[in-house]
Amino acid sequence: MSSLALAPTKTALVIIDLQHGIVSRATKPYPPSQVVDNSRALAEALRAKGGTVVYVHVDFANYRAMVADEPARQPGAPPPPPEASEIVPSAGMQPGDLAITKYGWGAFAQTELEQQLRSRGIETVILTGIATNMGVESTLRHGTGLGFDFVTVEDACSTFTSEMHAFAFQFIFPRLSRVRTTAQILEALA
Repeated sequence: MSSLALAPTKTALVIIDLQHGIVSRATKPYPPSQVVDNSRALAEALRAKGGTVVYVHVDFANYRAMVADEPARQPGAPPPPPEASEIVPSAGMQPGDLAITKYGWGAFAQTELEQQLRSRGIETVILTGIATNMGVESTLRHGTGLGFDFVTVEDACSTFTSEMHAFAFQFIFPRLSRVRTTAQILEALA
């Protein structure tokens, strides 16, 4: 594992789906509160160094219905209440942070995220959030295809089973990004 050097003004922290309708669910291997706390600590550190902090949330009311064997919501089912799509206050969003609304799994698909990052000269994306193998992985895969470098934070991501999380971090993420812990990134930003 190589050492981690970050240029804060060319780095963005992209935090996936720390919203009421998602952090209210049980996750593994880390509880949502730990993902929220670690993401907030990273946001505070990067913000203090002049980096960009982005909070991404899915709009449940306008979620793109996919033709799939296991759709996210059954046809005709009412969407969750509006507050389910709101970022939890404990995630630490501040004035000046970017808010990106997505309508599917990944944060780049049909959103302004790429444009916002490029307009700020961002080269490296630190990625956290819930769920590891859904929104986080979709964002990572799409973003690498767009040419961004990634650092994925193992203890600031979680999903619905420990096995899903372990598979992503053992077999997928090391091939697409540098995998680090919250402490390692905080040290790199110190």
